[in-house]
Amino acid sequence: MKTRLTLILLALFMGFNVSFAQQDEECMLNLTLMSDYAKSKKFDEAYEPFMKLRNKCPKFNYAIYYYGDRILKDKIERASGAEKVNFINDLMKVWDEGIVNFPNKYTAGGILQDKALLKYDHREALGLSNKQVYDAFDELYKKAPESFTNPKGLYIYFSTIVDMHSANEVEVLDVFNKYDDVSDKITQEIDNYTEKLNPLVEKEEAGTELAKKEAQYKKQYENYLENYAKISGSIDSKLGILANCDVLIPLYTRDFEKFKTDAEWLKRAVSRMYNKECTDDPLYTDLVKAYDESSPSADTKFFVYNLLMKQGKEKEAKPYLDQSYDLEKDPLKKSRLAMRFGNSLKSQGNFGAARNYYQKSVQLNPSNGRAHIEIAQMYAASANNCGDTTFNKRAVFWLAASEARKAGRVDANLRSYAEGLAANYEGKAPQRADIFTAGNGGETIRIGCWIGLSVTVPKI
Repeated sequence: MKTRLTLILLALFMGFNVSFAQQDEECMLNLTLMSDYAKSKKFDEAYEPFMKLRNKCPKFNYAIYYYGDRILKDKIERASGAEKVNFINDLMKVWDEGIVNFPNKYTAGGILQDKALLKYDHREALGLSNKQVYDAFDELYKKAPESFTNPKGLYIYFSTIVDMHSANEVEVLDVFNKYDDVSDKITQEIDNYTEKLNPLVEKEEAGTELAKKEAQYKKQYENYLENYAKISGSIDSKLGILANCDVLIPLYTRDFEKFKTDAEWLKRAVSRMYNKECTDDPLYTDLVKAYDESSPSADTKFFVYNLLMKQGKEKEAKPYLDQSYDLEKDPLKKSRLAMRFGNSLKSQGNFGAARNYYQKSVQLNPSNGRAHIEIAQMYAASANNCGDTTFNKRAVFWLAASEARKAGRVDANLRSYAEGLAANYEGKAPQRADIFTAGNGGETIRIGCWIGLSVTVPKI
């Protein structure tokens, strides 16, 4: 009896093995067919084996979902009407299946981002309202902000709430708050890629050639930074006239008593009033004082400094500038703060002190080409004041051109502008005929006043 039972169990086991082997063989055949067709961009032919794999052996190979994504996107592109909608919904379903069967290949946040972008791209076919599109990105922002990294998605997220405000669906304060959320997120992403880029920039500036892989990474980081810079400018344009003094002052006056101890609200209110040059209104003074009292920081000390400077209290203001810089510990934030100081001092005509802060900004963030541009512009603006002869005055433009070129070397996004600026300055510097007449080729000229540098006349 035991022998008979053993034989029966053995027969069943062998039957199961044969069945599994046959299934594996069928799965492998369909995987090969799907992969070959998809690689050749024959997506219609790839669709049938893809569906068989998906339904019969969903855990067989990650390629099911990798190529399935491409197959369904092709179907969506060429379909219309109800068929298109079905393929869109099926693609989102495939993403959900992918993370279940191959969780190490996906993140929940990444799928939320892909779904939100897909819904936006096909909002008309899906019949989605602005609010439904916004809600898809808002879910991503709230549930998985670390995965919300797509520049296009960040712009859509903000742009859609502006459109909702235009349709009287949300208040203007909601738009301002979302602008701050998206701006903060863009800054985080810029800092992330800047930290990765800076060591490569420093290596190149030191005269060391990058390895092939390093050069590829550098290009990738620069592309991301360029896209984030574009998006940052785009959301500013989209905000447009909504954020002007006529809107901001009544809004913040209304809410000041309610939020006068809320540091985050005060930070956003002060920053917006400052950026939109609404600093003459008494409300701005109240906001700055309340912000500094509620949460003293590098940020608040800078605003107090500017407030005192505006009131002509230069001696009283100076300590706040020093406090602001000393309080900030994060290198990239400190670099941005140094740029702020430089810009403020430059606008006051204090070029020497401004250059000092621009140089500090570069030390903290070597890929900050904007600081080099600002220095170059100050050199050019000082040409008439920093030379004792016509030739020496024009020689200042060589310094300006050299500084502009530095901007192009360290910041790919400024390269075209920096090269144009350098060419313009070189056109204003002494030319070959001037050098021949002066007979000073190869000599060193000392540039005076605040610049305090030397420049070598080119040999001809």
